[in-house]
Amino acid sequence: MNKAAELIVLVLFAVGMYFALPAAMVWGWVRWTKRKQARTLSSVLSLVGFILATASGLLAISSLLYAGAIGGFPFYDPLLLRIYRWGGLLSLAGIVFAISGAWRRSPFRWHAPACSVGMLLFWFAMAAGE
Repeated sequence: MNKAAELIVLVLFAVGMYFALPAAMVWGWVRWTKRKQARTLSSVLSLVGFILATASGLLAISSLLYAGAIGGFPFYDPLLLRIYRWGGLLSLAGIVFAISGAWRRSPFRWHAPACSVGMLLFWFAMAAGE
């Protein structure tokens, strides 16, 4: 891949992680508050998956704010590595629940797996940048 193509991929990845993923999470919560339907097992599983993806996103935001407040983490800081581990575990658990609940229609049927996978990619990218 040439340099221009690499730059385009990096810009698209950054836009996806910092703009599209949070927008999808907000959109998912708005959809959930507006839709009234019976609670089935699959809709509850999707909801749990989306909650875990949201928790992973909130961990990412809070860790970025904390890093800015303390002037950044040193390389291989044990706290930062624990944050990466918890973010990845929350995302993986979100994927498991989201896929388990994706078999029937629900407000989070596609939001939960997409946001969980997006957050897992975010944590992999952040850990790779370490």
